[in-house]
Amino acid sequence: MKFTKLNYCQYLLSSQINYTLTNLAAHLEQISHDKINRYLKNEKLTPRILWDNVKDLIEINEHAYLVFDDTVIDKQYAIEIEPSQRQYSGNEHGVIQGIGLVNCIYVNHEIGKFWVVDYRIYDPDRDGKTKIDHVMEMLQNGSIPLFI
Repeated sequence: MKFTKLNYCQYLLSSQINYTLTNLAAHLEQISHDKINRYLKNEKLTPRILWDNVKDLIEINEHAYLVFDDTVIDKQYAIEIEPSQRQYSGNEHGVIQGIGLVNCIYVNHEIGKFWVVDYRIYDPDRDGKTKIDHVMEMLQNGSIPLFI
């Protein structure tokens, strides 16, 4: 079985808790953690690709809203991963080694559903951007149209 961009995007869209490669590999027969890792090293997965995969699934509502949130993906043993850095995690109530992510989520609270529609990796050492800069970029020239 060949691992594809569609496999990975569907996993990211459906997983609410665990986004690790080992978790993904555990749910796919004939696909190993190493095969997924090799695929991701050679493939560029952009916010635009996420949008292209989710835009037809969104249930638009005039009372829905966009939520911008940041999260830190714990990578305590990943000091060598480039965007990994020591940063505050509200979930851990302290500073941890991790990868920062700024998310844009479309929330249709009337039906109790939400969709991640855009994201940016928070890596100020490389791009000099704050989290607010990333939010402004998503609003001004990101891949998502304004729903409101």
